[in-house]
Amino acid sequence: MKKLILCIVSFIAFTQSTLALEYRQSRNAAADQFEVIEILNLKQLRLFLKNPQTDQYYRSFDNLQHQLKACEQLSFAMNGGMFHSGFSPVGLYIEQGKVIQALNEEKGLGNFFLHPNGVFAWNEKNAVILATEQYKAKAFKADYATQSGPMLVINGKLNSLFLENSDSKKIRNGVGIKNNKLYFVISKNRVNFYKFAEFFQKNLKVEQALYLDGSISSLYLQKNNRNDRKFYMGPIIGLVSRTNCAVK
Repeated sequence: MKKLILCIVSFIAFTQSTLALEYRQSRNAAADQFEVIEILNLKQLRLFLKNPQTDQYYRSFDNLQHQLKACEQLSFAMNGGMFHSGFSPVGLYIEQGKVIQALNEEKGLGNFFLHPNGVFAWNEKNAVILATEQYKAKAFKADYATQSGPMLVINGKLNSLFLENSDSKKIRNGVGIKNNKLYFVISKNRVNFYKFAEFFQKNLKVEQALYLDGSISSLYLQKNNRNDRKFYMGPIIGLVSRTNCAVK
């Protein structure tokens, strides 16, 4: 009986881990290529910034993995918002319910300050992606939150700042949401803001989408043996499987 219970618990944990994310590659009408990671299980999704033992910024997926518990496994990770040269977040950063960096409502130069910027936040049940002003008014109870910019898609519409024929092309990554399902996207080739945002709107049909960064965009995906090591990062979004932790 004890072995049977152990097998059932292991199967449930494995099933939850397996269903935690879906991966696919896709193209838009212009033949630009994108990688899409769909996530429903918010309980496994976290934000990481510093190693609590050393107070040092993780900066890489490898450093993050080394800090996880022996029973935990990083299955997906992506750079999670803009940061200063010292790796501290430019805007709001909440980790495990604690506000590490306050909401940034200042005006300035650079992508973060393109209007409107926004916040990606979640708890175990719900996730939101909202323009900064909307997020401030909503009083969402976040376990995790990262602020970045600009918003790519707002209420199903492209950010009006983007130019279709812009020659500013980079490897870009961002996150969108539809019916509480998250869509993390990284481009495989260089694209401008318009084409990147349009992919979220037309191909994924999301309601809201937020730009996370460009040029340093990085992906970790265990199932594909993908571990980008080219650039250091500030905030890191990670999906952590606790399958082995459930087996006693």
